[in-house]
Amino acid sequence: MSVAPLVDIIHSSNQASWSQRNKTAFEALFGASEGRYPKAAEKAVTPRAPEMSADSGVPFAAYIHPSNPPSGPYSGLSFVVFPVTGAPCLVGLVVGTQGLSPDEAILGRPGHARKALAICSWLNKEFGAGSFVAWAKQDPTRTDVQVPEKVRDKWPAYKSVFDRYGKEIYAVYCPTADRTGTESAVIAFLDLLFEERGHLPITSCRTSYESIQGAWFDHLMPSVERAQVVELLETRRYVIVQGPPGTGKTMMATELLREDYGGRGRSIQFHPNTTYETFIGGLAPATSSGELGFRFEPTRGFLMEAAAEALLDPTRKYLLHIDEINRADLGKVLGEAIFLLEPTSTSDRKISLPYDFGEPFHRTFFLPNNLHIVGTMNSADRSIAMVDVAVRRRFAFVPLWPRMSVVEQYGCDTMRQAFKDLVSIFVEHATEDAFPLVPGHSYFLEADGARARRSLQVNLRPLLDEYLAQGYVGGFAEPIRGYLQRIHSLAVRS
Repeated sequence: MSVAPLVDIIHSSNQASWSQRNKTAFEALFGASEGRYPKAAEKAVTPRAPEMSADSGVPFAAYIHPSNPPSGPYSGLSFVVFPVTGAPCLVGLVVGTQGLSPDEAILGRPGHARKALAICSWLNKEFGAGSFVAWAKQDPTRTDVQVPEKVRDKWPAYKSVFDRYGKEIYAVYCPTADRTGTESAVIAFLDLLFEERGHLPITSCRTSYESIQGAWFDHLMPSVERAQVVELLETRRYVIVQGPPGTGKTMMATELLREDYGGRGRSIQFHPNTTYETFIGGLAPATSSGELGFRFEPTRGFLMEAAAEALLDPTRKYLLHIDEINRADLGKVLGEAIFLLEPTSTSDRKISLPYDFGEPFHRTFFLPNNLHIVGTMNSADRSIAMVDVAVRRRFAFVPLWPRMSVVEQYGCDTMRQAFKDLVSIFVEHATEDAFPLVPGHSYFLEADGARARRSLQVNLRPLLDEYLAQGYVGGFAEPIRGYLQRIHSLAVRS
């Protein structure tokens, strides 16, 4: 395989002929049939591997931007291998000590940082064996930020590397005895480097490219499965599923209620007018045969009703599903009842009520252990009240992101391409605040081509128009407008 000579260098204790061996490993990366990248990609980077000597400082081998001089400090994005004595070489992506140029556009784009973080997250999960073997900086342009002390302490063999280049390193893999992990890290980093330079692997390596990219791409938008939510409800009791519009949050909650709780439970929806009285309980008008025609009496709210129903059979689980849970002011809606939402409490929690609500609570309210709560929260709804820290501490929050696998299964070719193009725009350009707005897969599930083109116009386009009008995607409005023009052209052709 084309990266094998490079992996051999990384795992070799022999550092003799350092320059020549790295030159040979670099040349092996290009051209059919043994290489991984087309010959044209060879001009996108320049290899530099100074021969080692006693006074050479921290040795390295780097693939740097070709605009740099043949020797001395360099600038821009680079792939670097750092050899040390008694351990495999450290592998990473590094900003040259002379600054970001000519790669400031790449390094400053949210997508590049996002991908580097996802690659390292995948490497840790796949090859970390319970520890961490990779680390990435949140912002590659922050060359004033050192690799964290805990990371450096974890890998003491590379102290000299971190002391010299700790501020420039922004993604790094520490090889173990598992050469497969090293090979995967090298491929992932190099594929990212060359893709940023405009070159994809050759056709014979596309399967490997798509497999590895698909593996770390799952860490860009990690989604929770229904079974995981069930397990979390068993241990935490109170869970909120959050995500962009169209990711199936409400569908998952209704499936939980139907399939996993056997229909034992109820669904309600929060809105800005939801109050303490409607959720917990309070005085409400009641019909009367007296002269006034009506009177006020204590009336149980949704939560008290759910708790009472759960108590009817304490041996079976009961689920309260709250749709759009953050559309109400949770602090006001819960009031003192927030004290009850403590899944790890070692004692029964109870609160006193201002009125007698009758059986089974009267003036003392509590939540039975078999009552579980799942809330759904649309991360794109910016008009809603913020969920405060006290509420967040009591709920387990899990993400539900758009899934390409669902679109592949149910959508036509038009929908698959439209989904890929839109997700790519958000991955590459969206800020951390805007990234959770990426529309979900339910907008792309039409199987018929003609209906798909109409669906993009009447369902997806209004959402993106609203994003533009509200300024939610201000940092990448032009790519969104370009995307809207493309889907409009599909409708015109139909």
